[in-house]
Amino acid sequence: MGGKQSRSFSNKELNEESVSRGRKCAGKDEQPSLSSAAERIRRHTTVHFGYSTLSLAMRALDETPSELWELRELQKLNLSMNCLCSLPPALGALENLVILNLWGNNLSSLPAEISLLKKLRVLFACRNRLSEVPEELGSCTCLEVLSLANNQITCLPGSLAAMHNLTKLNLSHNRIAHIPTCVYSMKGLVFLHLACNRLETIADQIQDLVNLKILIVEGNSIHTLPKTLCFLESLELLNVDFNDLQNVPMEMYLLSRLGRLACHPLDKGLHIIHNPLLKPIQEVLQGGLSALYNYLKPT
Repeated sequence: MGGKQSRSFSNKELNEESVSRGRKCAGKDEQPSLSSAAERIRRHTTVHFGYSTLSLAMRALDETPSELWELRELQKLNLSMNCLCSLPPALGALENLVILNLWGNNLSSLPAEISLLKKLRVLFACRNRLSEVPEELGSCTCLEVLSLANNQITCLPGSLAAMHNLTKLNLSHNRIAHIPTCVYSMKGLVFLHLACNRLETIADQIQDLVNLKILIVEGNSIHTLPKTLCFLESLELLNVDFNDLQNVPMEMYLLSRLGRLACHPLDKGLHIIHNPLLKPIQEVLQGGLSALYNYLKPT
């Protein structure tokens, strides 16, 4: 959602423009138009793949221009890599938003009015200072992609269980000790990223995520995997590296789509060798995934 520099502007430029227009109108004994700055912002919007798009990324903004919220036709808004500490309730006025990018700010919370964004399908709120997620976000039931990575989150509100259209959820690099219960209700999930949290276990309910293809839980303190995890027969990538695993479930051979032991973080397959695995599993794995599966299969 990056924009060309010539098409963006700073708060300073916006304020200077507003003052200039106000002076001109005052000289004519007229009141300045309240939407003049909004019209100026509108001139910087583009149509990208059929969507009305505005990028204010990397503009050192510490607050959003109040006139921005008048642009109700906006469908894609990029506010990433600024210095925003909060968003106003007026965010809810952008009722046509489909994609909202808040990556790389200093946000400590999201406004409750985010619930009014009924058409929102993609929300990037990673690399902020969020310690909690508003319950009202659960009203955004059209969400398909939600990234809350690199924050200070410990849990999610139960209202997010209504997100049945969600396919990708990134909660990595937070402070989560237990996979939030609402996650197990997100039956459409294909991608679930929980790396670098404080997980010690995975609940048996993981089997409810029947469409899951990618599960990443590396860098936690998980000491055992539930056998129900092995019922996720669509899994193509399972990353459990850098945990405290000493053994694996006997049913792991059911995960036939993993295909191989993987080394590179982005490779499909099973990532498991970076664990304190005990013998004989540790030795069997030297022969690859097929050797492990042959060892685990009942005779």
